[in-house]
Amino acid sequence: MTDHLITTPFGAQTTAAEVLAGIDLSGQRAIVTGGASGIGRETARVLAAAGAAVTIGVRDLAAGSQVAEEIAPATGPGTVHAAMLDLADQTSVRAFVEAWRGPLHILVLNAGVMASPLERTKEGWEMQFATNHLGHFALATGLHSALTAAHGARVVAVSSVGHVNGDVLFDDINFEQHPYDPWAAYSQSKTANVLFAVEASRRWASDLIAVNALNPGRITSTRLGRHIGDIANSPASFDATNTDVSWKNIEQGAATSVLLAASPLAEGVTSRYFEDCNEAGPHRPGVRRGVAAHAVDPQSAARLWRISLDLLADAGTTV
Repeated sequence: MTDHLITTPFGAQTTAAEVLAGIDLSGQRAIVTGGASGIGRETARVLAAAGAAVTIGVRDLAAGSQVAEEIAPATGPGTVHAAMLDLADQTSVRAFVEAWRGPLHILVLNAGVMASPLERTKEGWEMQFATNHLGHFALATGLHSALTAAHGARVVAVSSVGHVNGDVLFDDINFEQHPYDPWAAYSQSKTANVLFAVEASRRWASDLIAVNALNPGRITSTRLGRHIGDIANSPASFDATNTDVSWKNIEQGAATSVLLAASPLAEGVTSRYFEDCNEAGPHRPGVRRGVAAHAVDPQSAARLWRISLDLLADAGTTV
C-alpha cells in the first residue's frame, strides 16, 4: 500500500458489466468462490460474458450447476460450470485443489459468512475465521502453482469495511478465551482477508501473481446478512443506519471485484485495497470507508501467514 492512490473512471454506481465492456477474456480461466449467489454470481456471469471459462465453487452442487447453466453466455467462448467447494471443510478444499488442472488466471475469493452465531469446524476453528480466511488461504496457496503457470495471474480477496472494527485476535483467534462476539469474529476475518493480500503480494511477486483486497460496499438482496436478525443486540455494534456508505445493487457490488480480476486498468496492481472501483485511502475514525492501518501492517500479515500455515499443518493439510 503506497501514498499514491490508483484511480479509475469508474465509481460507486458503476456496474460490473460496465467495467468489462469491450474486454475480451477468451482463453482465461477463472474461479469464483461463492459464485452461486449475490455478487459472486454476478462476478462469475460478467467474467464469462467477457469470454472467460469460469468455475464457481459451491457447497450445493445441484443448485450450483443450475446457476452455472443460467449465467453461462448463450454465445461466445465464455463458459460457466460448478464444482463442489465447502470452505469450512478442509477435505473439500483439498479435493477441489487436487482436481484442478492447468493454469489459473483469475481467483476471486468471494464466499463468506457474516456475524453468525458461534459455530466451530471439526478442527475447533471459529466458523467465520475458518470460512472467510482459512478456507480461502488453503485454496489460494494450494492453487499457487496453477496461478504461477498463468504468467500474470490475479487473486482478488473480497473483504469488507467491517474490517475497520477490529484486528486479528492473535492471542485467541478461535475465541476460546474471549466471550464470543459475532461482529468481532467477522471483523477479524475480514481484516485477515486484507492481511492475506499484503503477504501474498510480497511472497508471490516473483511469480507474477497480483493479489489485492476490496470492500464491495453495502449490497442489497444478498444472503450474506442472513444471520443479522439472530444477533441484533450484539454489543459490538454494526451500525446499519450509518449513512457514510450508500447501498448498492448486486451489479454495482460486483464491479470492484471484476475491476481487480480482469480490467486492464488494474494491470500490474498488487497489494492494494479498493472500494468503489478506486484505491481506498487510510481509514478515518467515524467514517465507514478506507483501509485500517492494522489491516495493512506487514508484520501482522507475515504473522498471520505463519499461523495459518501452522493451523493447516495441525489439521493435516499441506499447502
